[in-house]
Amino acid sequence: MTGDLTSTLSTERADLLATLAQHRRFLRFTVRNLSDEQARQRTTASELCLGGLIKHVTAVERNWANFLVEGPSAIGNFSELTEAERARWADEFRLLEGETLDGVLAEYDAVARRTEEIVAALPDLDVTHPLPEAPWFEPGARWSARRTLLHILAETSQHAGHADIIRESLDGAKTMG
Repeated sequence: MTGDLTSTLSTERADLLATLAQHRRFLRFTVRNLSDEQARQRTTASELCLGGLIKHVTAVERNWANFLVEGPSAIGNFSELTEAERARWADEFRLLEGETLDGVLAEYDAVARRTEEIVAALPDLDVTHPLPEAPWFEPGARWSARRTLLHILAETSQHAGHADIIRESLDGAKTMG
């Protein structure tokens, strides 16, 4: 989080963004000193790889930050995804040939900056939007900007934990301990 931005935010917004930044750092730390090939490697029974996790968390944050501004149209109706859209979504979890770890990390940084700018510009964290249609959302549910930020934070934290396990399986390196 940029220092000059922090000084102009309410304590709540600054705390939410600082906590999100901390968990982004945990996630980024899991890929330190890795080659692109290592970032593509699956090390567990899961389909997940470290580069794919970075891509996925980037896409999740981008989509939910867009939701803060545009509402459910930014995410779309999950039940109406085409096969091509489903394939693109599946590719989010892999570092594809031609993609680099440095490239996905740079995109993650850009998305993080944009999220911080959006949060700083929101008129109120209590503003709500209806959730998009998806089997995992209660029909008619609404999320506030605050709840949406907490969701981004939860996704980042959960996937940082996944990344820690994958990295430890890859070469024994740990994020903590």
